[in-house]
Amino acid sequence: MYWLAKAAAILAGSLLVAVGVNLFLVPHQLMDGGMIGIGLLAAYYLQLPPGLVMIGVSIPVYLIVLFFDRSLFCHSFHGMLISSFFIDAGSFLRAYNVWSISSSAVVGGTLIGAGIGLMLAFDTNTGGTDLLAQFLARRFSIPVALLIFVIDGFIVASSLQAIGLKRMIFSLITIVAVAAATHMFSSLNRPRPPYQVIGPLRFGVSGREDGENGEKV
Repeated sequence: MYWLAKAAAILAGSLLVAVGVNLFLVPHQLMDGGMIGIGLLAAYYLQLPPGLVMIGVSIPVYLIVLFFDRSLFCHSFHGMLISSFFIDAGSFLRAYNVWSISSSAVVGGTLIGAGIGLMLAFDTNTGGTDLLAQFLARRFSIPVALLIFVIDGFIVASSLQAIGLKRMIFSLITIVAVAAATHMFSSLNRPRPPYQVIGPLRFGVSGREDGENGEKV
């Protein structure tokens, strides 16, 4: 049952990422962080398929993770392949954007974050920096969404000269939306702590505790 749920999460997450990238970010040349951002830069300026670039750039990170954490590698590799495939296969969506740049930044970032978070909830990801963030989070007890936000912010900020100030500002809004949605959805498959009642229970108007026989004192 777990593997069926994980497969559904990977497919749904990959579709959300592909829609967010192709329908909202690419038409306005907005950036995301991580390997998606690197793939977008390759698409904007070299006309290369972003998903294929993501696979190529992610391979060195996967080799490092394979050496230190084979379990994480085995759980994550197929997520990267499927999400990269859907990003390239969904390129036809770019012609259907009718939203403003501000709306696209928020909605696109939310969809991408929801897709990434959904996959992280089942211990898989889109590869590259997401995998690196998950790898570090498991070792240093740091929220994975925070690590992704820091890495993505650095990549988007470094693209200022390439995309211009206006697009960079809206791209920063995008990664805030990505981080928020990632944090929300990545906890879907995590167990919640048991409910606890702190302090003595009190009954009655006077607020005094019951006696040994359950009667009012």
